[in-house]
Amino acid sequence: MNLLALAGDGIGPEITAVTLAALERLDKRFGLDLRIERREVGLASLKRCGETLTAEVLEACRAADGFILGPVSHHDYPPGARNPSGGLRIALDLYANVRPSRCYEGLAHWGRTRMDLVIVRENTEGFYADRNMHQGSGEFMPTPDLALSVRKISARASRRIAQVAFRLARRRRRKVTAVHKANVLRMGEGLFLREVRSVAQEYPDVSYEEQLVDSMAALLVRDAARFDVVVTTNMYGDILSDEATELAGGLGLAGSINAGDEHCMAQAQHGSAPDIAGKDLANPCSLLLSAGMLLGWLGDRHSAQGYLRAQAALEEALAGLLHDPKTRTRDLGGALGTRDFGAALLQRLA
Repeated sequence: MNLLALAGDGIGPEITAVTLAALERLDKRFGLDLRIERREVGLASLKRCGETLTAEVLEACRAADGFILGPVSHHDYPPGARNPSGGLRIALDLYANVRPSRCYEGLAHWGRTRMDLVIVRENTEGFYADRNMHQGSGEFMPTPDLALSVRKISARASRRIAQVAFRLARRRRRKVTAVHKANVLRMGEGLFLREVRSVAQEYPDVSYEEQLVDSMAALLVRDAARFDVVVTTNMYGDILSDEATELAGGLGLAGSINAGDEHCMAQAQHGSAPDIAGKDLANPCSLLLSAGMLLGWLGDRHSAQGYLRAQAALEEALAGLLHDPKTRTRDLGGALGTRDFGAALLQRLA
């Protein structure tokens, strides 16, 4: 398997280094035959060649079996510079953003109940102006005092994200919850629900329910244990997944992949945290868990059991480190920096 590593900006290089070291240890232990190539994106690429995402890097991602993207500081890019995350999602049609949220033994959680759920977010449409138009932007200003944002919902995108959710639920606790706002946005949300309901008919062994997005936000606080797989549109999924992971213990503990039919990108849920970059303070768990999800995606795609076992071993090792206060990072009340946490992980993986 050929993997590509794009370290990104801010704390990206630090947590990517820990993640690649863990992958190399898993490679040796499970005989994965990984070949990892490193390329630049973001500010390092901008400084070197004037672009944040070059055509060469894009084609390298297209050719790879999977790739890992560290956090990027796209708000610090000059006008017109591409956000590598959004650019890769669009160019490679990474339409499914899969974001698990789970509580860990020994760590505090902030909801009333423990949670173990996955939010499956449609990744290419909705209100996101950088990706919902074939040409031009989905957001524009006809006058200096009027801004318009166009929301795009298609039957094709709704159906395929629903299929991802139901396939995933069949491997978990066999329940899907569709989140919407059809009481206000009748046409767009109605089209989304039409397609999800149609897919639900193909999975009679999976229970199906619907929730309004505002009630869903409240239920994540009050009774998150009732949910298994949640499927929703782009913006709702973005907001709810951040809420869920924070309630479960924090964004630093949440993995994430952006997957399509042919490509998969592992990406931490959190940002680049430039204020702590280079200080050995970053928690690498989110990117590590995301890399584990990438291994799982590759294992499913290629029927490679070693990859699935490697994902399970990585998740088990991380859970063990998080359970013990002595082997947690500082943001979780422990004493370990990024490098020492990585070293402790390698010991467990051995």
